[in-house]
Amino acid sequence: MSLLYRSLRFLRSMCAPITAVICFSCLLTFIFILYQPTPGPGIKQRLGWQSWDSISMSSEDLAAASSTSNGSTSQDQGGNSSIELPEGVDWWNVNGIPGLGQDKVDTTSFPLDVWAPLLPHDTGLSEISVTHCYMDPIIAGDLCAPSTTTEKDAIRGPWVRVDRNLNDESGYMSGFLSIWYRRTRRLDINLIDSIRLLPSQEEPSPLDGWTKVDKSLRTGVYHANPLFLWYHVGKTAGEMTSEDKGQIITEIDVLFGEDVPWWGFEKLEPPTMYKKDDIVEGTYITIRKGVHPVPKAPPLHFSRDGKFKVMQIADLHYSVSVGSCRDMRTGETLDKLCTSPDGPGSDNLTNTLLARMLDAEKPDLVVFTGDQLNGQGSSWDPRSVLAKFAKEVWGRGIPWAAVFGNHDSENGMDREDQMKLMEAMPYSLAQRGPRDLHGVGNYVLKVLSADPSMTHLLTLYFLDSGSYSKGFFNFWGMFTPTAYDWLRQDQIDWFLRESASINMIERPFTPDGAKDLSSINWARQTDQLTPQTHRLAKPNAMMFFHMPLPEAYSTPDKNPSTQRPLDVGLSGLEPNGNADSSDGFFEKALLNATESIHVNAQAGSETRPKQEVKVVANGHSHITENCRRVKGVWMCFGGGGSYSGYGKVGFDRRFRVYEISEYGENIRTWKRLEGVEAESEGHVVDDMVLVGPGATP
Repeated sequence: MSLLYRSLRFLRSMCAPITAVICFSCLLTFIFILYQPTPGPGIKQRLGWQSWDSISMSSEDLAAASSTSNGSTSQDQGGNSSIELPEGVDWWNVNGIPGLGQDKVDTTSFPLDVWAPLLPHDTGLSEISVTHCYMDPIIAGDLCAPSTTTEKDAIRGPWVRVDRNLNDESGYMSGFLSIWYRRTRRLDINLIDSIRLLPSQEEPSPLDGWTKVDKSLRTGVYHANPLFLWYHVGKTAGEMTSEDKGQIITEIDVLFGEDVPWWGFEKLEPPTMYKKDDIVEGTYITIRKGVHPVPKAPPLHFSRDGKFKVMQIADLHYSVSVGSCRDMRTGETLDKLCTSPDGPGSDNLTNTLLARMLDAEKPDLVVFTGDQLNGQGSSWDPRSVLAKFAKEVWGRGIPWAAVFGNHDSENGMDREDQMKLMEAMPYSLAQRGPRDLHGVGNYVLKVLSADPSMTHLLTLYFLDSGSYSKGFFNFWGMFTPTAYDWLRQDQIDWFLRESASINMIERPFTPDGAKDLSSINWARQTDQLTPQTHRLAKPNAMMFFHMPLPEAYSTPDKNPSTQRPLDVGLSGLEPNGNADSSDGFFEKALLNATESIHVNAQAGSETRPKQEVKVVANGHSHITENCRRVKGVWMCFGGGGSYSGYGKVGFDRRFRVYEISEYGENIRTWKRLEGVEAESEGHVVDDMVLVGPGATP
């Protein structure tokens, strides 16, 4: 009986705390889950007229609306179809041909209650507010939102939070500081046309039309001088001219670091958080005025003399900060700039080097082969880093593509979201690719002829070689990788399907229209050989992915004339960079995808058809930069081109260039090194022919 009595006493003593926990849990559930506005009839019957739309858009819809089409339909059709050209217009001039230009976007369909800075909104802002909350606004919901009423939401638009924490660099105890704004399509509401950031003792002069946001942009930061946001309200939308509409504020964003803001945005001074040595990065508010359509890349095409040049940029390793130089020659000007407290930083020095190389080579396409972001804790805000990694390329109007490396998605943002940002950047040809495959960024680009036939003459395959397949979380909760990822079986199957879908063409290719279009100079190259035979075969192909295959380190083929190994360039200076595991991509995919279902048509050839992919281009290994032919496939490394990534003292930063000539028949490569200070364009090494006349059989 005493045992039963003690058990009942124990249950009675536990009743009060258990009841308290249950009641508190129910209260939290009611506050954060149940007590939320629901889309009922009352929500739909807003006051006012069409001041905002209640539109549900998925993240995929937002990305599709914000990005532009990568070229005309000719990029997808694979060639051999022609279009009628207006007189004096080249077919790749997409802005000069109806139906091939920038698709017109219906901005009235964009949601007004969603922060989507990539959307080209032409709708202005009517009000701005700042809130400080110690709970993440994503969890807290309306508890951290500015006060409002149904009537105000209907007239001025609902509050929209800029999904960026201004106190991100201030520590956990500083809380969440968020900017909110209202956006409206009403024609009788005055819209914001200017924003200024001023300390507490200053105000705009004259004061007419200016409104001060009550809360400081440095709220929550210990001992920080207050900084307030002032916004000026100008004309109504109904009173504005087209010039006036180009000056209204259409979007607000936040930039971390001292580099350039996103395309079309401008940075406001002063920063809400100042940079402090290498501990804290600057925080800036950025704004967009009017609409800035993102320039789109024209369809990839050969020149009229049958040439196309690709420049590979490997392993930039950029950070939110300006970066720190690694493995530099001591005592040189660059080393002094790197070590100077007020120096430009390794990222900016790399961009300067990259600008010189681009100006020297003038490529038709630039391919970033992974590790654009440094990861490892230094690229904690990928959005700010992505704004700067390709600026020297798109600033010159050069089309570009990219694949991911193992470091790109280590911090802050997954590959899916990064690809959406890259797709929306100027002159980008990067694509997300099929969603049922391993990785993000498995896609194909086709390079077409310059004549009206738009024949598909070169295939470029891009694959995501993944990041890590194994690892563990250490005591501090940080993931420590132990094994690299690899190309999977579903990527092999996808590649074989894509290869099988490519039509064979008559090779070597002869431009169509040389007789009919006598005014156009369809010149043959001076070094071009007159073909002796013609055959039906797929166009030559190249492939780009970050981490090398195990076969990149296999025994190379030999030159039949000299018996010397076909391996040109530096290797063996670092451990092999391939994954330990493999699904057999080299054997199953590269060797199985042939350029023809027939025996080669070359005279005296009795071998099996050649592989479709002639060259595989990799990054990942910074001080490996050789080209090695294995079983007929050239495996080439780009070599490190960035001062922000590891290197080796005495090993120049470099970029690999591929020149495809004779309308896709010849593939030649070389490396352009940074050189000494007196060499503004660097210098070229290891110029060699990989495929076509002059190549080793």
